[in-house]
Amino acid sequence: MRSISLTSMDDGSPATLSSKLTSCSRDVPLKKPSDLPDVFTAYRKSAEPLREAPRKPVSTPPSLPALPSFLPSQPAPFAIPDSFEGMKSALLKPLNNQPLLADPPAFPPGVKSAHPFRGGSQEGLHRIQHLLKQGVMTRYKDTRNGLLGTDFSTKLSAWLALGCITARQVHARLVDYEEGYDDQYQGTEGYGKGENAGTAAVRFELLWRDYMRLCTRKFGPRLFKVQGFRNDTSYSWKTPDQDSKVAAMFQRFLRGTTGTGLIDASQRELYLTGYTSNRARQNVASYLAKHLGIDWRLGAEWYEANLADYDVSNNWGNWQYVAGVGNDPRGEARVFNPVKQAFDYDPQGEYCKAWVEELRALHEPQEIFQVWKVLQSRRTALGLQGNEMVERPLVKIDFRVGARGSGRRGGGGGGGGGRYGGSSRGSSKPEGRSGREHNDDGSRGRGSGSEGMGSGSSSRRGHRGRGMGKNDATRSTWVRGSSREVVIGRPRQCLPVVDDKGHKALKDENSEEIKESHN
Repeated sequence: MRSISLTSMDDGSPATLSSKLTSCSRDVPLKKPSDLPDVFTAYRKSAEPLREAPRKPVSTPPSLPALPSFLPSQPAPFAIPDSFEGMKSALLKPLNNQPLLADPPAFPPGVKSAHPFRGGSQEGLHRIQHLLKQGVMTRYKDTRNGLLGTDFSTKLSAWLALGCITARQVHARLVDYEEGYDDQYQGTEGYGKGENAGTAAVRFELLWRDYMRLCTRKFGPRLFKVQGFRNDTSYSWKTPDQDSKVAAMFQRFLRGTTGTGLIDASQRELYLTGYTSNRARQNVASYLAKHLGIDWRLGAEWYEANLADYDVSNNWGNWQYVAGVGNDPRGEARVFNPVKQAFDYDPQGEYCKAWVEELRALHEPQEIFQVWKVLQSRRTALGLQGNEMVERPLVKIDFRVGARGSGRRGGGGGGGGGRYGGSSRGSSKPEGRSGREHNDDGSRGRGSGSEGMGSGSSSRRGHRGRGMGKNDATRSTWVRGSSREVVIGRPRQCLPVVDDKGHKALKDENSEEIKESHN
């Protein structure tokens, strides 16, 4: 909580800006930033009961302050365009002159953005009203993991990130809805019946946003360090400037041509619309950091460049979380299986086919989620012959439908598991070189209060890389049978566990969230 005062000078001399750190136990049970717990659960418990904690929103001022009486001149070539189109053209000029991608994906036909964002406080308040009238808030816990459509989640994150609305305003309108104070919502599911699972889940996400900002206050520049909040130097991340192969791999990741359907769909949606869902963000971050072993900060910076709802604390803090160097108490022991996740949340492949047009002729989910599984004899007819996603996927993940415990969670394409409990497990069991089976656990939910999203990866145990140095052991190859087919390569931090049959396994948890909050 930073109190900033501006002292104006009547004589026209420059104003001075003073700042001091203040503490308010009314809002946050902390005396200083260093008192913030490193684990979210501890912070959450200190803030509960959450519904009773927030203050009322500040009243709208009756008028705005007067405009400055003097504006200093700006040297050429600075100029203020005199029209909206002129302003837009000036702002976009750097991107048009030097695009983010040399070969960007085209917007696929028949698809609309899940987040057609329009800025401004009135638009943000109208969005809250819509969410309450349509029952989206009440159903939020069950639908928040969706991938297609505008109302599977709140989509409030951009307005919150830009300051168009505040968390207090969201909370106040939830209270009016829960207590039955606002007649416009009469007849809506949950109206006047108190807090429900959906509205509680929305508050939970708002609290996570607060926590991420407080983490930034506590850790400062470590938000942007490859070692993360933990100052963990045991990882050895790959970077494009070290190796041309890594550079090519990273470019394919950005373009959405990895060969893993869920990852490619999300990356294209992000680039083309400035948005991708919370569930997809989890998998993309895990894929880059855990499956490819590439410096997680490159992914965080890519999101920063593209997201309409970019928030420095949420974005960078959550990328740390999934990379295993943030404040996930399980850190490196968690990895997402994007194929299992696709079966859970996009079982017919509708999301993948919507954003990856090359997949639209396919009907088998196994092929949609990993297009390299299309038989060679069918590729020409499907227009896939020579496609790098098919011929040279970055990672091959062996996943079998119907394996013990596999199956969708939450119903309806979203919900279940995650931070709010529930569980299911799927497995991928390539035969390892030792003859033992190795699992990729598809997902396991956790009880409310367990920390967010992280994941794990691999290499030879005992290797201790340092910072961003070269790592000659970032990939381990698991082979299957006599075909010697590479199933998956993992960066170093995947931890072996033992399953209920005594087989060694690779832990693959994917119940947690990149908490961009209200994505």
